[in-house]
Amino acid sequence: MIAALFRTSLVALALLLATPVFAGLVVLGGLLGLRNTPGSVFDWSPRNWSRVLLWAAGVRVVVHGDEHRRGARHIFVGNHVSWFDVFAMAAHLRWFKFVAKAELFRIPLFGRAMRVAGMIPIERQNQSRARASIHQAGAAIEAGASVILFPEGTRGRDYTLRAFKKGAFVLAIETQAPIVPVAIHGTIEVQPKGSPLIRPGVVSLHFLPPIDTAGATYHDRDALAEEAKRRIGECLTREYGIAALPEKATTATNA
Repeated sequence: MIAALFRTSLVALALLLATPVFAGLVVLGGLLGLRNTPGSVFDWSPRNWSRVLLWAAGVRVVVHGDEHRRGARHIFVGNHVSWFDVFAMAAHLRWFKFVAKAELFRIPLFGRAMRVAGMIPIERQNQSRARASIHQAGAAIEAGASVILFPEGTRGRDYTLRAFKKGAFVLAIETQAPIVPVAIHGTIEVQPKGSPLIRPGVVSLHFLPPIDTAGATYHDRDALAEEAKRRIGECLTREYGIAALPEKATTATNA
C-alpha cells in the first residue's frame, strides 16, 4: 500500500508539472505554424509526456513484435483495461494520432494541445459526429500518420475482450491501411478501472502481424473486427493463460 501511495503521488506530481510543459509546447508550435510531421513537437511531446508518466508510475514496458510497429499509415487496435494502455502505446509509437473520447478535449490547455497535435475526438453516441471523426482519422492516415484506437470503446475490468465497435475497421477499409492488433497485458495490475491507486509493474505490448485490408470493402468490416479480436485474444491466452475470448464473439453495431 505504501508503494502504491508513493507512486500515485508521484504520478499526480508528474501530471501537474509535465502536462503544462508538453501541452504548452504543442500549443506554441501551433501558434508558430510549425508543420505536424514526424519528429516535430507534435510528434515527440505526446510520446515524452507519456514516458514521464510511466517513469513516475514505476512502469517498465516490454515490446514484443517490434517489426510490426515500424512504418507509417498503420491502424493500431488494442484491448483496453486501464489508462496506462494509452501511456504505454503513446510512449512506444511514432507519429500517431489517438482517437479519444470527446470529453478529454474539453480539459483546459490539455484538450487544446490534443487538437493542435491532431488527436481526434469521437462522440460515440452521435453517429454523424462519429463518422466525421473517422473521416478525420482517414485524413491523418493519408498524410502519413498512424492512428490508435481501442475498439472496445471503454475500459474493461478484466482481460475478457468485449464487443469491438466498427469504426476502426471502416477506417481501415476506407484508407486500405493495414490493421495491427495489439495485445496489452499488465496495465490492470498497474491501475485497474475504478481505482485511484497506481502500482509499479511490467506492461507488455504485443504488436501482432498486420491484417491486410487491400481490396476489402464495407461488407468486410465484421470479418476484420473478428479477426483482430481473435488474434488479440489468442495472444493473451497463449502468453498469459487468460481466457480473453468469450465463448461466442460478437461485434457492436455502432461506430
